[in-house]
Amino acid sequence: MKVSKELKVGLFMVFSIAILYLGFNYLKGIDFFSSNDKYYAIYENVDGLNVSNPVYINGFIVGRVSDITLRQDKENQIVVELDISGNIVLGDTATATLTGDFLGNKSILLSTGDISSPIKPGDTLIAVLDRGIADILAQSAQPVANSLEVTIKKINTILDNLSGNSDKINRMMDRFEKTPVLLNTTIVETKNNLEEITATFNKVGEELNTTLRAARPVLKNMTTFSDSLKALELNKTIRETNEAIAKLQNAIDHFTQSEGTLGRLLKDDSLYVNMNNAILNLDTLLNHFDQNPRHFFSPLGKSPKKISKERQKAEDY
Repeated sequence: MKVSKELKVGLFMVFSIAILYLGFNYLKGIDFFSSNDKYYAIYENVDGLNVSNPVYINGFIVGRVSDITLRQDKENQIVVELDISGNIVLGDTATATLTGDFLGNKSILLSTGDISSPIKPGDTLIAVLDRGIADILAQSAQPVANSLEVTIKKINTILDNLSGNSDKINRMMDRFEKTPVLLNTTIVETKNNLEEITATFNKVGEELNTTLRAARPVLKNMTTFSDSLKALELNKTIRETNEAIAKLQNAIDHFTQSEGTLGRLLKDDSLYVNMNNAILNLDTLLNHFDQNPRHFFSPLGKSPKKISKERQKAEDY
């Protein structure tokens, strides 16, 4: 059987269209040769989510958004169909969080939840709408805007006060303009006074130098006289001291020699011994006088024999 060229062209076009369709959907994330499961999530606002946007679990693509439907009978809720790989198990607490990046690309972040209580394909996941970048920036910018508003109000108040005090500012500026003139005048007067003072100091210095030159010979003579006087008094004192020392040395030498009474007293101890015996005898006599005054004050005294007998009698008792 012979095939016509028209049939061949028709078959080629059908095959090309099929390949183009499959390739286009494959690029969109549709895998016709894998077994995927359908899950649903209901949002109040999808914030620009489109079909074929990816679905992630911990940053790994596990599916895509396969369909988005508006339910006007349900207060305009939006039903998002998720085409998820069949080997992914989701629990009854699984969530589908709608989020976006800095470039505005939207995606769904899945949380598997407790997989010990899995759900079946076709069930509805818990929908969570993440805050967008614009919301975060708006929330962060709100305190800044409030502070900026307060600052602007303060600036306006300052400007109002400045406009109300413009006369004072003008007077201050006039004074500022006069200040350099007064300052220059003061500087000139001070300069003149300094020149007069400098001239006076120079004159006083010249007179002082003249006086010092005239007084220098007198001071020199006084210094010479003072040195001579000091030398004279010192020599006299040294001479008198030497004479006194020589006399003292002679006296000591004379005393240390055996000549004379003082030398004998210093070298001979017989006088010391005799004096010591005399003192002991005198002490004995005074004790006897104190104990027996009758031996001395009775008429004509007592004989030595009688005194000796009394002493012996006293010792026997």
